This record gives sequence, structure tokens and C-alpha cells, in this order.
Amino acid sequence: NSRGTSSLLKDSISFTEVSASGLFEGHDLLRRGFTSVKNELLPSHPLELTEKNFQLNQDKTNFATLRNIQGIHAPLKLQMEFRAVKQVQRLPFLHSSNMAMDILRGNDECIGFEDILNDPSQSEIMGEPHMMMEHKLGLL
Repeated sequence: NSRGTSSLLKDSISFTEVSASGLFEGHDLLRRGFTSVKNELLPSHPLELTEKNFQLNQDKTNFATLRNIQGIHAPLKLQMEFRAVKQVQRLPFLHSSNMAMDILRGNDECIGFEDILNDPSQSEIMGEPHMMMEHKLGLL
């Protein structure tokens, strides 16, 4: 009787026992996506997160101080100016120094680490303009 055999198999072996589990479990790409070691790393030092979010924390402190001194209109106006400045950009193949953002934050007269040893991907080497515009517009 084929019906009796299949019912015996269903009763004796569950699907979860057959599937891989525990230490030797395989990674399911369809459900979890690609694994990235970078996402699983913890900060190596307690100050690393503070340094990474320094500008955000500085802006929050400045907005809170400005609100206490001048009222709610001052930080709102400054935030609107930040948004307007972020929207204005050069073409993708030209490096933007974001001078207007530096002026709003008061960093225009300061020389910092990023001014001298900046990210190599933002160097002044110009790429191929047509290729970069097509990539930005999603045509490539």
C-alpha cells in the first residue's frame, strides 16, 4: 500500500530534521542575499562610531544651541539652506568641493584632514564624461 508507506515516512522523518541546520548550515542566497563580512564586523574601538558620526552629532548640537538662543526658526532656516546646497551639484565627472556647505557649517577657514589626505576616489582625475553621465542617468 503506497498510501501507508508515505504516511509512515511523514510520521517518522520531519522536514526540519532533513534540512541542514546547526554548525554546518548552508547560506540561503534567495532568502538572505549575499553575505558580507563588512556588515558583520563590529567597531574595533568604542570611539569609532563617535568619529564616524561626528559631523551629524556636531550639527545636532549646533541646532539645539541655536534653537535655545534664537528660537525654532533659526535651525529650520539653516536646515532648509543645507538641503538646498546639497541639491546643487556639478556634473558627475567633475569633482565638487561643496564650498557652500563648508561656508554654512563654518568650515571654510579651517584646514582639516580631508583637505590634504582626501578619499582617492574623489581625486581631481577626470573620467570620461559621456560614460559617467550615462551611468548617472541609468542608461549604462
